[in-house]
Amino acid sequence: MIVARELRKEYGGFVAVESSSFSVAEGEVFGVIGPNGAGKTTTLKMLAGLLEPTSGTATVAGFDASETEMRSRLGFLPEESPLYEEMTALSYLQFFADLYDVPRGVAQERIHETLDELELDHRKRQIGDMSKGMKRKVAIARSLINDPDVLIYDEPASGLDPLTTNYIIDFTAQLAAEGKTILFSAHNLFHVESICDRVAIMNDGAIIAKGDLDALQEEYGTTTYHVYTTVDLPETVQKNGQYCRTVESMAAVERTREEVLEAGGTVTDIRTDESSLEDVFLDIAETEAKQ
Repeated sequence: MIVARELRKEYGGFVAVESSSFSVAEGEVFGVIGPNGAGKTTTLKMLAGLLEPTSGTATVAGFDASETEMRSRLGFLPEESPLYEEMTALSYLQFFADLYDVPRGVAQERIHETLDELELDHRKRQIGDMSKGMKRKVAIARSLINDPDVLIYDEPASGLDPLTTNYIIDFTAQLAAEGKTILFSAHNLFHVESICDRVAIMNDGAIIAKGDLDALQEEYGTTTYHVYTTVDLPETVQKNGQYCRTVESMAAVERTREEVLEAGGTVTDIRTDESSLEDVFLDIAETEAKQ
């Protein structure tokens, strides 16, 4: 549903995005992550048809991103989404429904159903009098007014309080479950990890790694094992009346078992810690910086 091939965007002598290539399958949730200035927003805007690539191609739902027909299949949510603050949520959404030629009856049903799902009750209030979280919900509803197949969301929960952030992330996961294809960027890697099927990691305008989370974890992450025993061994620390040795392989776990048995003790517990997506990202970024 989304294909980026060798996307490049240059402003004068500055390269904002360099040779970015990836695809997002129908019904997939794909995350683009990276620090500020990594090229995430520029990439998303090229795919949404808002920026023309210097070179490369971008297609969405089978259309070139520059084609007008593509817009009817796409819902786009920019990181900064100014709204018409003198309008109510209902009038604002009806205005955009008219722009998309959505029949009035269909539009009204869709507007109220979407606002119900977003739990936005004050829909007759002027947008200028709404909280930031409420405004973000209106912007999300706007992105759905044409019932698009593909959603491109740039930092959908940016700057929101934790409760609203979690609600919007959950709502995004719900949209994916309903069959929407979703590409989004985010700073909070915990949220990306919780709902994405695959991710692309960007830094300095380039994609430095991509793949499903398990594959990235296997290639770049680490697994640590905490072996709890009843006896004191070299390299153990005491925790809650037990002794704990931390190792980084199953072979080391087995050696610890043998040492415990030889010392007349027992292994009471083994706990595993795996790298988070943030750990993986930091490791990849640090490796790239050293090259």
